[in-house]
Amino acid sequence: MRMVELFIFLGGLIAFFLLGFPVAISIGLTSIFYLIMQNGIGDIPFTMIAQRMLYGVNNFTILAIPLFLLTGKLMNSGKITHKLFGFANILVGYLPGGLGHANVVASIIFAGMSGSAVADSAGLGTIEIEAMDNEGYDRDFSAAVTAASSTIGPIVPPSIPAVMIGVMGNLSVSKLLIGGIIPGVLMGLSLMILIWYYSIKFKYPRKPLPTTKIIVSSFKEAFLPLLTPIILVGGIITGWFTATEAAAVAAVYALVLSMFVYRTVKLADLWDIFKETLKDTSMILFIVATASLYGWLIVRAQLPIMISDKIVTLSQNPVVILLIINAFLLIVGMFMESLAAITILTPILVPVVIKLGVDPIHFGVLMNLVLMIGLITPPLGVCLYAVSKVAKRPLGAVVRKTAPFYLPLLLVMLLITFFPKIITFLPNLLNR
Repeated sequence: MRMVELFIFLGGLIAFFLLGFPVAISIGLTSIFYLIMQNGIGDIPFTMIAQRMLYGVNNFTILAIPLFLLTGKLMNSGKITHKLFGFANILVGYLPGGLGHANVVASIIFAGMSGSAVADSAGLGTIEIEAMDNEGYDRDFSAAVTAASSTIGPIVPPSIPAVMIGVMGNLSVSKLLIGGIIPGVLMGLSLMILIWYYSIKFKYPRKPLPTTKIIVSSFKEAFLPLLTPIILVGGIITGWFTATEAAAVAAVYALVLSMFVYRTVKLADLWDIFKETLKDTSMILFIVATASLYGWLIVRAQLPIMISDKIVTLSQNPVVILLIINAFLLIVGMFMESLAAITILTPILVPVVIKLGVDPIHFGVLMNLVLMIGLITPPLGVCLYAVSKVAKRPLGAVVRKTAPFYLPLLLVMLLITFFPKIITFLPNLLNR
């Protein structure tokens, strides 16, 4: 019977996806179809459906999502990303392939503003690709670096996917955010090593070593935006505020910088910024609402217990199980949008790894990283489409140049799989 229910939940979802229904609608229709199979078409519990969907979004932690989105949009609209890229270029532009390294460093810094890979690739991407183009870099290579580095955004705090994993898995969002710092830095360093290799091979340009005066001047210009991730991470680690409160602080800080310090955002611009934030938030929360119903029905059908029992029969070694789950998530990421995958799979997989003795914070960050690789993997690869559009290059050309960048990202994935303390070290400081 449980296998039939599993087929309904997964088969129905896939069928609606293939028919072209949006993610939230597909999840909701699958849930309703299951309830019809259980109760009959004349006895659909509409009150229960409404209650479960409302319960999914009636969560204080979820407030972080629109606030993180607003922070990123204010930073982009306020042209603050230009200052960040300029500082990153001064910082590492003298290395072989300097602008490629600046691309990665800027993504790590901007990750502390938006928490969105698509915001990174679309917001910073235009500046980065244009700058690299002017210096004589191959445009497809520039697009590939931009796409690969954008995957760091949802790993380093703030992170919208980390908030979603925390909500759907009933995990500490603060610990998930802090746990992504070291993996995010490792992703950046691994990408920079590959960029170094290609830059020497193809003789890409590098800038002269900057003088102390230039470094100080650039740092002063970027100092206030650079405080954003410091305020966020520092506030969470010290316990001054929760992850949701940190998001509110970041949004207010971005508003003050954009409107009153740099004066690049006018009062009239706020309507469009708020409208775009509301649109994106509505889409995400609709997914959360329907996924809350879907997840509750899955738990009520005891499918996580069945899946857990099946997985445990494969191996008793937690690392082996994590590798199997990694492979599964890599495939899922190729065909499913990351937030949809998180909302559907987190309630199923978190109980499994807990039963195996795996730290759920370790798994949450690992799951996030694996699914982010899907953002640059065809056929879905939303960041590939965003960068292809920004770079005005055919998708196929961008995919071919991006392919080598899977290697460093996969190596980091394996590293944090085998060495969980890379993730758990900083979150454990929150308990002290």
